Parts: sequence; structure tokens; C-alpha cells
Amino acid sequence: MAFGAQELRVLRRALALALHPTPASAEDVQDCLRLAESVDEAAREGARLRAFLLADLARYRAALPGTAAGYLVLLEEALGSGYRPDPDDLSALRALRGNPTAAALLDRCATFAEQGVRTRLAGCGTTPTVPASRTRLTALPGGLAALSASEEPVKKPAGNPAAEPRPQSPAKGPRPDRPIPTPGEVFPPKRKPAPPPANPPQQLAAG
Repeated sequence: MAFGAQELRVLRRALALALHPTPASAEDVQDCLRLAESVDEAAREGARLRAFLLADLARYRAALPGTAAGYLVLLEEALGSGYRPDPDDLSALRALRGNPTAAALLDRCATFAEQGVRTRLAGCGTTPTVPASRTRLTALPGGLAALSASEEPVKKPAGNPAAEPRPQSPAKGPRPDRPIPTPGEVFPPKRKPAPPPANPPQQLAAG
């Protein structure tokens, strides 16, 4: 992507405003907005052209070996735009290694493939680390350490449950809200038998 003289002036002004914030005029704001729109449109156009190029490359690769000349030209152009060969490209170049151009492209693509494998292996071997700003939270009051301690379950003391003393039941006795009975209520006096009548009625003799 190339910038013209006017676009470079606007870009330089935008960088100056970013490094040293000062009130910008309305003209500067409009120029920056137009430059941003132009850059976005150029990026979209580049993405469309790259998509067309890769589609043509796939069609030429599928029609090999009759399209070897066009395929090699398209592959070299795609590599220059940042494309990285896939296994299908490597297989096609191995089949065309008799061609000097194909042999040179095969060496170039093999180098790219090796770099990609090393990058993936290096990414898999990295160990994620906690940022220093997060580790400091464990030392702050109420931070991660306090939260972890509060979430730990309360551990019961180990031992035989059967050997633990059982709670004693309260002693039986009169209820506090009931009056204490008197001895007379507990042991009432015995009633004396009634004396026989003085003159018992005489029974009539049977006649």
C-alpha cells in the first residue's frame, strides 16, 4: 500500500495529534476521517484480490499437469502476497520437480512449511503464566487468598464417632412451670371405717 504526498501529510498530522494531544481543527479531523476511509477501502480491495488469486491458484492446481506454467506463475505471485503453501501445493511441486522453476519453488515452499511446523511446536510448548498484576491480588486483603480460604469446607476432627461423648439428657424432675405437690397431695390420709349402728334392726322370725 503506497501513500501519496497529501496522504502522507495527513498521516503525519494524525501521528502528531496522537503523540501530543492538542485541539484539532475541523479540517484536520475531516482529513483524518477521509484517510481512514481510504485505508479501509484499500484493505478490502486487497482482500478481494487475494481471494481471487487463491481461487485461480486452486483451479490451476486441480488441472495439472497441463496448466503447469500458469500454476507456477500464480503460486509465485501468491507467495509474494503472504500466502503459505499447503500440502496440496507441495505434492504438486514434487510432481513437477523436473521443471527448474518448480524445483526452485519447491525449495522455497519447503522452507515455509518447516518454519510453520517450528512455529506450531513452539506455540504448543509454551506454558501459560499468570500476569504479575493478577498475582498481586493474592497478597491484598480480601483478595484471591482470602476468597480461597473462605471457600474451603470446614474439616471435622478425625476420630471414632462411637467414642465421642454423647450429650447428656437433662435430669428428670418437676417442671418449673408446675407447683411442687404437698405431702398431703402425694399421700392422702386414709378414711376411717364408719361405726356400726347402735340398735341393729331385729330380723322377724319366719312364722
